[in-house]
Amino acid sequence: MTTTEAAVLHAQRDLRVETVELGAPGPGEVLVEIGAGGICGSDLHYFLDGGFGTIRVRQPIILGHEVAGTVAELGSGVTGLKPGDRVAVNPSNPCGTCEYCARGEPQHCLDMRFYGSAMRMPHIQGGFRRRLVCAARQCVKVGDIVSIGEAAMSEPLAVALHAVAQAGDITGKRMLITGFGPIGGVVLLAAKHAGAGEATVTEVVDEPLAFARRLGAAAAVNVAANRDALAAEERDKGRFDLAFECSGNPRALAQAIACVRPRGTIVQVGVGGSFDVPMNVVVAKELRLVGSFRFHPEFEIAAGLIARREIDVRPLITATRPLAEAEAAFALAADRRAAMKVQLSF
Repeated sequence: MTTTEAAVLHAQRDLRVETVELGAPGPGEVLVEIGAGGICGSDLHYFLDGGFGTIRVRQPIILGHEVAGTVAELGSGVTGLKPGDRVAVNPSNPCGTCEYCARGEPQHCLDMRFYGSAMRMPHIQGGFRRRLVCAARQCVKVGDIVSIGEAAMSEPLAVALHAVAQAGDITGKRMLITGFGPIGGVVLLAAKHAGAGEATVTEVVDEPLAFARRLGAAAAVNVAANRDALAAEERDKGRFDLAFECSGNPRALAQAIACVRPRGTIVQVGVGGSFDVPMNVVVAKELRLVGSFRFHPEFEIAAGLIARREIDVRPLITATRPLAEAEAAFALAADRRAAMKVQLSF
């Protein structure tokens, strides 16, 4: 048994860089030297609020699930990987045996062990550490073209690819994206890669809208400053073919319902609480309202798209801070006016 440094959350706003135990890789496992890790919205909820909804931090937890690094050591029986391989690490670790895993839907695994999650006790420890032992099957090689920081964007891009897949064929379709944080950003990139038509992005602060325009949005509007900004899109029962709701805000979903044409699709990506949904409008317009949760096969696809730069995620990475400055990095990530995706460097 040896040790490694990690970013450990003890309670709300109590994030410490401290030494934790690290075992050797066992059969089917590898030791990865983590190079970069992205701070996600769920990490921020744990840090700022001590959890979200009924999920609370009840014991010290290593945060982080958007990580990539370099294979340093192999456990017995590992094939297809070697020391020196640069990999994106899939934080999803389903059991493989429950009814949902057997049905090919492991994102709904009944015994899921997802990195950096306080959903179960003991908590599942995350990837914000200098060294990590994981199953070899969680590692996807990314080659030598892209940075480790780009590779660490594989998880959020996988979320976006899964959301786009939920929408069906989106070729040439006009789309609305409500909420433009890091997930809204990768949804725009993934949808454009899938052949979507022009995109309109909405936000309640101005700064993220500049990112949207740089990433190819045809229109980017502040709906807090101008509540009637999409009035023209609501005419004749709606003008958008589809919408991706990425904010988790009930008002954003209501606006999507108003703006999407009859028989259009709304994919709910953002996580919020209970929504007051105008079901009479959903029914009358025959809308398809579908949720999107995590990913599974999309992780390997996302890592490949990033590795070949078929999708360029570099514009979304706005700051990188060393592990020693983890608390400051979280504070920066929480400031939506100052940063898009903030990563830790290990």
